[in-house]
Amino acid sequence: MEARRAPAPILVGTCNWLDHEEFYPDELRGRRQPERLSFYARYFPLVEIDTSFYGIPTPDRVAGWVARTPDDFLFNIKAYRSLTGHEREQGRPRAPTAEEERSFLEALAPLRASGKLGAVHYQFPPWLVAGTAGREAVLRARERHPGDVLAVEFRHRSWFEPGRLAETEDLLRELDCTLVGVDAPQLGSGTAPPHLAVTSPRLVLVRFHGRNYQTWYRKTATTGERFDYLYPPSELAQWVPAIQAAAERGVPVHVLMNNNRSNYAVVNGFDMAHLLGVDLPRPPGPILQRMEDRDGEVPGWARAAPEPPAPVAVEGSPRSPAGPVVAQSGQLSLDV
Repeated sequence: MEARRAPAPILVGTCNWLDHEEFYPDELRGRRQPERLSFYARYFPLVEIDTSFYGIPTPDRVAGWVARTPDDFLFNIKAYRSLTGHEREQGRPRAPTAEEERSFLEALAPLRASGKLGAVHYQFPPWLVAGTAGREAVLRARERHPGDVLAVEFRHRSWFEPGRLAETEDLLRELDCTLVGVDAPQLGSGTAPPHLAVTSPRLVLVRFHGRNYQTWYRKTATTGERFDYLYPPSELAQWVPAIQAAAERGVPVHVLMNNNRSNYAVVNGFDMAHLLGVDLPRPPGPILQRMEDRDGEVPGWARAAPEPPAPVAVEGSPRSPAGPVVAQSGQLSLDV
């Protein structure tokens, strides 16, 4: 009889560490980025670097992030916006310059060298539709990152239409790319339906954007205004069977919260970890208070969780201190 394979790890985190103002103690409020990361890494094993979409960080800055996190901590990093087709000139997508490509690849070097690079995340724009041009965009991304775990997030529904979904999954399996599962408002063509598939044995990735359809297409001053949504645990639970099924097949899973208003993403990160049976430390006081405000009480599992470990010490640095929505699918299954 064949021995049963142990489930692959499930890691839970958030899509950046700067936005969650009401997660941090008073002395870390503001823009103290390095100290915030040290505090964040005491609670979560994974984070997405999303500032790299807006501006490419220098290798020295990335190396500083690496130094402030535990040895087993992982970073996913979003590709710079010209690499994904978000930059436009005269209404048409602008190809990245050679310097932009070189600079982004150089930014990955400290993550690769430290073993802390989880995935390179290509979030393609809503105007990249399924077809020849879309396929070529994915091919260019893979050619740019031949050895990396590459995660692809589509924002146009054409990739998921009944006649196209199998082609989309086959393309990504052929290229060994991860199709990013998305929880988002189901409104119009610029959103992906809730769908989870294994298209690479290296990773399954799910991102939660909230379900605030009133702000999904709105131009807002901050991303927190756009992703202003606090999930109840019952909505997060809809994804649990499919996520666990992927892990049981031996595929590692990353679960990332992008509903980055206030401390919503952090609260829902703890919620999701509990639902998936993933152990995290006891949430800090502001998170427990948010849970109590939402649910009427602090969950027993949150009170009983262990204290977080001490922050990673960095040489030469001080130690860090401790609306209406559109209904989603009630049950998700894993597409293999």
